[in-house]
Amino acid sequence: MRKGEVVSSSVEQSVIAACSFCLKPNTEVSTLVAGPGVFICASCVKLCQQVVDAKSGSVPQLAPWEHVHELEEVLAALPRVATTSVQVEENLAGWVRRARELGASWTRIGDALGMARQSAWERFSGEE
Repeated sequence: MRKGEVVSSSVEQSVIAACSFCLKPNTEVSTLVAGPGVFICASCVKLCQQVVDAKSGSVPQLAPWEHVHELEEVLAALPRVATTSVQVEENLAGWVRRARELGASWTRIGDALGMARQSAWERFSGEE
């Protein structure tokens, strides 16, 4: 998926990505837009626009988990958050592979990621 690419949902479509904000999969939203390693659905875009348009202080600025007060709801969210984490990691690995294909050294990749060359190699090379 490229930045700005739109994933439309349909009944027959399989889950290929989830909104990085609300965690709903592409099969449960009308439109999902791809960014660099993240995705956002139309509903979250609308919410973001409301936040941007809101006067300072009129929109709560709490982390999503701060809004949840029931243990079962928190536990239900954990698999979706983990799935999103896997999705982001796969996207990052894809970007690293592409950088290598274009001739980037492990040193330059490590620098771009704020880690040592060796750490980048160990995490993304697939070699042991």
